[in-house]
Amino acid sequence: MTPPHRPDHEHGISLEAALDFLNTRELESGQLVDHLHRPEDAARWFAEQGALHPDDTVDWSGDDLIRVRAVRDALREVVDAVFQRRQPAGGAVELVNGTLAGGATPRVEVDGSSVKIGHRHGPSWVGDALASLAAPIVAELATGRPDRFRTCANDTCRWTFYDASPTGRRRWCDMKTCGNRAKAARHRAKVAQGEHSTTA
Repeated sequence: MTPPHRPDHEHGISLEAALDFLNTRELESGQLVDHLHRPEDAARWFAEQGALHPDDTVDWSGDDLIRVRAVRDALREVVDAVFQRRQPAGGAVELVNGTLAGGATPRVEVDGSSVKIGHRHGPSWVGDALASLAAPIVAELATGRPDRFRTCANDTCRWTFYDASPTGRRRWCDMKTCGNRAKAARHRAKVAQGEHSTTA
């Protein structure tokens, strides 16, 4: 077991960053592309998000990468199932629950005359990182607005995102990219239909 850190030491991950993790496997030109090619790619991604110390990114193995991808895909399956209002497939829920259980645990610690909450890391850095990424998604499912989880309506994108708009009617991961492309496609279709009508 790894030692505890000082009470002001945090590894909190935002919901946006957690969903970005799900999108490290995405559609490009109609093909699924995984941006976590090597163990060090995953380790670096976690460190950049603050889920790991830079020193904890060394010596990740191929098995670690397989685990990272499996947990990512299980989380994506759970989010997709919520959005699509169906039960998650396979063992996605069990894998997510196991991931949460293997992460850092809170501890009451004394700092001088103050009592603070610190944490003790789990058995592995990989497990800690994955648990910290799963936590905000699960927290949103438990106490937030899980009905705001979305999948981009662009069939060539399909990114997962959280709809924080006032109306709750956002359909695109980004209006400047996928939204504008959809508007342009609708415009081209209307023009083509108009040209067809005038020549018919």
